[in-house]
Amino acid sequence: MTNPTLPTRFTAVVALVLAASTLSAQSALRPQPSGLASTQVTLAYPQGQAPAGAKNSIIRIEYGQPHLRGRTLHTPDLVPYDKAWRTGANGLTTLTTEVDLVLGGATIPKGTYALFTLPSQSGWKLIVQKNVAQSPTEYTEVNDVARVNLRVQRLAAPIESLSITLVPSTEATGPARGELRLAWGTVGLSTDWSMK
Repeated sequence: MTNPTLPTRFTAVVALVLAASTLSAQSALRPQPSGLASTQVTLAYPQGQAPAGAKNSIIRIEYGQPHLRGRTLHTPDLVPYDKAWRTGANGLTTLTTEVDLVLGGATIPKGTYALFTLPSQSGWKLIVQKNVAQSPTEYTEVNDVARVNLRVQRLAAPIESLSITLVPSTEATGPARGELRLAWGTVGLSTDWSMK
């Protein structure tokens, strides 16, 4: 006569071994030092004014969000002066626009671009590059689409995590517009954007 509890015991032992293996693997998981962040503006027609078949359009920036963790900016290891920086962490910082933009006076046709910044003691520049799937730390000037001077402001209280924000204007007349703001440490940066 067979023992009906034998397959049940075997199944229970296998389940315990698999669970222990999964728990062991999960306990080895660690977060990357920087998370992901994004900012987006949706451009929409006012109620009842959309042409037939018209859709909303977006302007979006995606970036890896590094944190200071007691470090200081503008050291050889963290955003050094006079060297193009990927403006984030982990991967490329990207700008996707479904409309033609004017960004700080430079015309940016709709599409997806890589964003770098060039910090210096005399000011910062935002660099918009063709998105050519380069390494996040690989900057080549030949891919520049535009360089935009950024307004620089010294912040009273330091910002722990890099923050990039597209701030839309609420003005009801003229082309859609707003401000692009970056802040990290005690540095605040900004430039204007508008639909072309």
